[in-house]
Amino acid sequence: MPAGAPTRTTSEWSGTAAPSAPSLSALLDRWLAAHGAELVSVRRHIHANPELSGEEYGTAEYLAGRLAAIGLEPRFLPKGNGLICDIGEGDQVVALRADLDALPLPDVKDVPYSSTVDGVCHACGHDVHSSVVLGAGLAAAFLADQGLLPGRIRLLLQPSEERFPSGAPEVIDAGGLDGVSSIFALHCDPRLAAGLIGVRSGPLTAAADQLEVRLSGTGGHTARPHLTTDLVSALGRVLVDVPALLARRVDARAAISLVFGAVHAGQAANAIPQEGYVRGTVRILDRTAWRELPELLDELVHAAIAGTGAHADVQYTRGVPPVINDRLATATIAGGAAAALGSDRVVEAPVSMGGEDYAYYLDQVPGAMARLGVGRPGEALDLHQGSFDVDERAIGYGVRVMVHTALAALDDGPSAN
Repeated sequence: MPAGAPTRTTSEWSGTAAPSAPSLSALLDRWLAAHGAELVSVRRHIHANPELSGEEYGTAEYLAGRLAAIGLEPRFLPKGNGLICDIGEGDQVVALRADLDALPLPDVKDVPYSSTVDGVCHACGHDVHSSVVLGAGLAAAFLADQGLLPGRIRLLLQPSEERFPSGAPEVIDAGGLDGVSSIFALHCDPRLAAGLIGVRSGPLTAAADQLEVRLSGTGGHTARPHLTTDLVSALGRVLVDVPALLARRVDARAAISLVFGAVHAGQAANAIPQEGYVRGTVRILDRTAWRELPELLDELVHAAIAGTGAHADVQYTRGVPPVINDRLATATIAGGAAAALGSDRVVEAPVSMGGEDYAYYLDQVPGAMARLGVGRPGEALDLHQGSFDVDERAIGYGVRVMVHTALAALDDGPSAN
């Protein structure tokens, strides 16, 4: 474990490992010894053949074939670019979720498994997520054959996490959460070394929405601004005043962030334009405050431009809610990770202001997402970079954590808030 890494013991999370953990660990070690290289091959195949959001037909077909090969019966989502697959029997169901899509980025790595699709790359680790959940499902089927699966594990292999509207609602509409008592997921984190798992109860990622403000007014010559609506000046007020006003209207604990990424108005230096716009993202950790943002931002924009004469059209587009991990589900995945890898490998995950549509599942059932360490020694890579790669040992670690967590959740019964 890297020096100085923060750790928490299993008892601090009040988590309980699955029953007969040493026996389970031995069985998983045996299974991974036989199939670990195969899972790395799966990851490399997916990495070399990335598909953008909404186009994951080949990836879904490939994973379905792997599941069907051992006698499982995966069913495709209505569009055919995602899968749902149950393993085992019983009324209690625990779900494991992975996302399938890649990003519109060039792969700049010089590796045998680099992307074969121009301008498309698995730069967020979804190839690892898919391989881990596939591996957990195959290992669970092995345990079911041994009579050691006390319920059902449901695999949710989801399309379109990276695009709005995203794929999680499609999975839910297709019955992905029917009968599910709790749901778990891992997300790659290159800031954590392979072999570490980051957990956090409560907010983990932020809601991620988009804001566009279009202003219009009477244009004219810059020599006579008093005869015009000085639109560029009004846009400046939106850019500067609205974030400041927003920070004073929302509790600081909500950790709200409004950042503009685009601004446009006019072409000529000596002409005041008639129209202009700014676009940005709004991120917040508090679900209640998130629901109130559209009306609040409309109010603040109009307050900022009051007196300028400009007309404002405020367009607020919902993205995804914040991921807020259930307390007991967090304890379950922390306990599962401790049983799988050792309590010294369970660390506290930082809050991220990035968005994650896993939040839609948590609006329906208790669950938690944890961070899977994939960092490679001597590298300082980040997500959403064309150079992103992982320590592939993380796949086996992730499978261990997911299986231990699912069995612990099945043993504990339905989670509660």
